[in-house]
Parts: sequence; C-alpha cells; structure tokens
Amino acid sequence: MSSAAQQQQKAAAAEQEEVEHGPFPIEQLQASGIAALDVKKLKDSGLHTVEAVAYTPRKDLLQIKGISEAKADKIIEAASKIVPLGFTSASQLHAQRLEIIQVTTGSRELDKILEGGIETGSITEIYGEFRSGKTQLCHTLCVTCQLPLDQGGGEGKALYIDAEGTFRPQRLLQIADRFGLNGADVLENVAYARAYNTDHQSRLLLEAASMMIETRFALMVVDSATALYRTDFSGRGELSARQMHMAKFLKVLQMSRIETIPALQASSDPLVCYLLCHSLGQLSCCLTLMYKTVSFTYVNARL
Repeated sequence: MSSAAQQQQKAAAAEQEEVEHGPFPIEQLQASGIAALDVKKLKDSGLHTVEAVAYTPRKDLLQIKGISEAKADKIIEAASKIVPLGFTSASQLHAQRLEIIQVTTGSRELDKILEGGIETGSITEIYGEFRSGKTQLCHTLCVTCQLPLDQGGGEGKALYIDAEGTFRPQRLLQIADRFGLNGADVLENVAYARAYNTDHQSRLLLEAASMMIETRFALMVVDSATALYRTDFSGRGELSARQMHMAKFLKVLQMSRIETIPALQASSDPLVCYLLCHSLGQLSCCLTLMYKTVSFTYVNARL
C-alpha cells in the first residue's frame, strides 16, 4: 500500500473514531427527530454539539426563543440517547488520565515547577500584579500551542480576545523565531478580536465556540477577562448585575469546555485551551487546556 493510501486510511479511521466518540455535531439531533429549525435555534443560542445540549438544564433550554416545553423534553431525550450521562468505572477515568499531556510554557523552570508544563484536562490559575508577565505568557502560549506534540505543543491554532489592547503581533514573531517557526505561518494561525464591552466580549466567546467546532484550535486567550467589567459596571449599586453578567460569561466558557470533551472517552488528539488574564484584586487569571478541540477557562470570582 502506498504512503498516500496509508495516510488516507489513517485519516478516515481518525474521522470515524471522532464520529463514534464525539464530540457529536448538533446536526446529529436531526437523525433523532429534531427539526432542522430547532437545531438552528440551539446553535444560535451558543450550543454547537450534542454534548452541550445534553448538559444544559431544561430551564435554560426553555429560555431559547421558539423552544416550548414539549420541544425541550424531546430535545433532552434525543440528546441523552446519543451522549452517555450515567456512571462509568474508575478504570475508564484512569485510562483517560493516562492520555493527559503537558503543553510547554516556553520556560524550562516553569515547566519544571508544573511537572512538564500546563496540564491538559485541568484548570491552572494564573494571576499577578501589573507587569508580572501574564500577557507575556499568553503570547508565548499562542506560539507554543502550534508546536508538534513531541515538542511540547498542541498542534493547533490560537484564538485571542483582547479587552485591553495589549496584543502585539510583533512579539509573536520574536517568539516564533526563538522556536524556529515561520513567523508568517504563526500569525496566520492566530485569530484575533478586540472586545470593546462586556456584551461584545460574550458575543465573541460564542463566535469563538462556533469557530472551534469547525477548525482545530489549540488555544484561546481572553486578556483581560475582568477589565471591561471594571469599566462597564461601577459602584455597589451595580455589583449584583456585574456578578450575574460574569456568571453568564463563565457559563458560556463552561459550555465551550463541554462541547469539546468527549464523554467518557479519552483522546490523544491535539487540544485547545482558554486563557483568562488579569491583575490581582478582583478576579484571578485562569489558564486551561482540555482534550480534543477546545478547552475551557474557569475563574475564581472575588468581586
């Protein structure tokens, strides 16, 4: 068999494995009797996989315009038939843990402290004072996530949501040169968006979730996650509204995590991670890498 044929066979096998083990595209609900229009409504609300639908509370589905109680029950039933929601054995979870790898931070000493780098499938919280290197680490990971797996990378693209205007493409070029990567290719593999307010930041996150279903990303950065909340919400009178908006933002991040982790199924495919970056005081910067195509960042709120 020729090398080209072997590569095609390997790609077909990988695609088949992904279909069997997830994440399952939300369009698969149509095969279970869910109308295409209702599937579109789910996608428009930020749900892009069957897993995300299966893990969404019923009351949240009812908040989607056009989804009645009967439709919500039918959608939940269809999703539960595709995605396993019951118990699993500890041995299966152990096998999944064995698949975990580390992505290099670009610093040997930091990798040593972290026992190899940033661990996939877990949440690593990063926070510090002004000019302590948080954004620098985000820039470095935008490059290292593109490295091959055997070099400590994630073999994927990066996505950067910039809330403070601190993103510098020229810094990526310098880091790319350090790792022997083509600068033009590195920049092409980083999708960038500037967030101007908290609502815009949330919309960008939904758009990012959609992008990461279609293309293999290895990193997502939100820098800084709390900067816009400090300007859009001020004073004690808006504290409750700020907390609620932040909770919704974190929930979207949670949905992104769900969408990209195959239920009860470990995978050695490259990963994606999310970075939330900001200073000490109100919210801690988080860095997360998860299995499959997307990862998730969680933040400890101290507002």
